[in-house]
Amino acid sequence: MRGAVCHKSPEFFTTMPDPTPAAPIVAQPAAAAPPSDAPVLRIENLSTAFETENGLLTAVDGVSLDVPRGKTLGIVGESGSGKSVTALSIMRLLPHPHGKIIGGHIWFDGRDLAALPLSELRQIRGRRIGMVFQEPMTALNPSHRVGKQIAEAILLHERLSKAEARQRALELLAQAGIPAPQERLDAYPHQLSGGMRQRVVIAIALACNPELLICDEPTTALDVTIQAQILDLLKKLKAQRNMTVILITHDLGVIAENADDVAVMYAGRIVERAPAETLFTRPLHAYTQALLQAIPALEGVPKTPLFSIKGQVPSLGELKPGCRFAPRSGRPYTEADLLERPPFVEIEPGHWVENSRVCVGGGGEGVGGGEGAQVEGQG
Repeated sequence: MRGAVCHKSPEFFTTMPDPTPAAPIVAQPAAAAPPSDAPVLRIENLSTAFETENGLLTAVDGVSLDVPRGKTLGIVGESGSGKSVTALSIMRLLPHPHGKIIGGHIWFDGRDLAALPLSELRQIRGRRIGMVFQEPMTALNPSHRVGKQIAEAILLHERLSKAEARQRALELLAQAGIPAPQERLDAYPHQLSGGMRQRVVIAIALACNPELLICDEPTTALDVTIQAQILDLLKKLKAQRNMTVILITHDLGVIAENADDVAVMYAGRIVERAPAETLFTRPLHAYTQALLQAIPALEGVPKTPLFSIKGQVPSLGELKPGCRFAPRSGRPYTEADLLERPPFVEIEPGHWVENSRVCVGGGGEGVGGGEGAQVEGQG
């Protein structure tokens, strides 16, 4: 699948055709396919782990997500929260042989990507699901012209001549907002600016008009002005192509401007999930509240120290089964709070939260969802 998706770095994983088998998939019980009106992507209790010297360590722990068709789902959280590993799990691009999906289902168009044969998965990756990663310089092959790299993605999936694929590549560069696309078509990646390289990466991801586009921090390496341009471009292309988008970022400002729904991720779990407006106006989990509090306020008193969350995301070997944010929340907690996983409950329509006694209840009993409250299993 080289060329159909963009990779984070050569060391992290490769997309060469058949270099090694796909990351192993642990046998899972059969599950009924979702109904025809299901979201474009549905993740059910996904767990992903890595083999290390210290044993099998879980990086994504029972994550469940729905991605409505035509909408943008934002996934936000600090570095190390499991956002990128979730995206790699969807595409089955985990580093081999250490990464593996150990449980759950990833439903796309009625098929479970977590258990799909590799030959069938290749027909989906790059063609129906595109992917953009955060560092364009490592996402592009420095020894090939950008036009060839875009055309390669097209030739892998469509029956076109090389001349037709080259013409399509030219059109994609123009759609991506690159000036003088005819000249840039034969440029090498190092001859382009960071913003232009990211536009090329987006063109590759969109080469086969995918239904779902996964953007893993697509603006991290760019300055603020170029970030805004790239985000505006993605928003315009989404509307033109009626795509569904998963936007992964650590920037809540990006989420506020671009996402319809938001999932807040911490230490491998979704701790809160809600429509964007609801999340920003009525955050329930202590971690979500802390992320919002860390946004600088223009109306604040000059020279006031900025708020920061104390500590850091625990390493995979330090994860507890219970509430994982409790030690950083600044709220009183007991050892018992770290031992039992809180339920993931729907407090109001569409607003779900990991109902921790510490991080939601403030040391009480959590929050109640009323008589109609639902409980969702996340592992």
